[in-house]
Amino acid sequence: MLTIAVDAMGSDHAPKSEVSGAIQAIKLLGCKVILVGRREVVEAELQSHPSGWDNSLLEIHHATEQVTMEESAAKAVRNKRDSSMRVAARLVREGVAHGMVSAGNTGAVMATAKLMHGMVKGVDRPALASVFPTLSGNPTVLMDVGANVDCDAKMLAQFAVMGDIYSKTIFRTIKPKVGLLSIGEEEQKGNELTRAATPLLKTLPLNFIGNVEGRDLFTGAADVIVCDGFIGNVALKVSEGLVDVIKHMLHESLEATITRKIGYVLSKAAYSDFKKRVDYSEFGGAPLLGVKGVCIICHGRSNANAIKNAIRVATEFASNDVNRQIEDGLRHWSSKPGLAAD
Repeated sequence: MLTIAVDAMGSDHAPKSEVSGAIQAIKLLGCKVILVGRREVVEAELQSHPSGWDNSLLEIHHATEQVTMEESAAKAVRNKRDSSMRVAARLVREGVAHGMVSAGNTGAVMATAKLMHGMVKGVDRPALASVFPTLSGNPTVLMDVGANVDCDAKMLAQFAVMGDIYSKTIFRTIKPKVGLLSIGEEEQKGNELTRAATPLLKTLPLNFIGNVEGRDLFTGAADVIVCDGFIGNVALKVSEGLVDVIKHMLHESLEATITRKIGYVLSKAAYSDFKKRVDYSEFGGAPLLGVKGVCIICHGRSNANAIKNAIRVATEFASNDVNRQIEDGLRHWSSKPGLAAD
């Protein structure tokens, strides 16, 4: 049975989202969850939930400290050795848990995972992989979405290999199409980074399709898209904001027009289907690819559904041994000039 450690004090609504999400995961996935945080706070939240789930699959591990969203990642890692996120990472390192989930301070979670778990051989920097729904029905994996603001060409090449393996393993994509995010499809377009990355990407045993543009995040033209973390994070946040606006505007339009013509039930069903297709919580958190331990990072505003699905992603990641596959994949090309990790 797989065991996932959840930082119960991480999210904006902690521990409410974490506790509810953990209970949902236990019921649906049959895994064991360790809720890491202040025992009295977590227990109090648990008491608000009715019975009907297997108590033996849920455990509380006490941690005296909590990392806030406002804290410096470096200071939090250095000074708060008994924080809920660090204790969760320690449980993974010690083999008590197979993976960890946190909706806490993203920088602190990344720094903690790198410190506690170490890096996969062949990787210079870890990358956050985010999943985007597409018109084709097959999700697109964008990486990096914020772990590394400044990148070099070699790092983008490593991201491409990790994204390719992740898409194959988790989404069962056969021969994923890998694209490089740029301002035009033509190879000569882009900045110094994209032009330097292209020749490296061409040398890899990947289905590299060249440059893709921002709109291709949602068309399904590529299964994996690589970029630096600055651009990736902007693309992610713009997309999330746009989805929220569209959902709000669509809801208003349905209420004002369609419901009067074809009936409330039909319009509500269509709207519910749309919301589910674009809801970030359906995809869970973003895996931090490149660290040895399984680490899934969620939105600070994650609800119970997002936590549940993040636990699902963690179990899939661990059961498919994605880290070993990444290491094997990087080994095939790390001997090439200019590609090996420092």
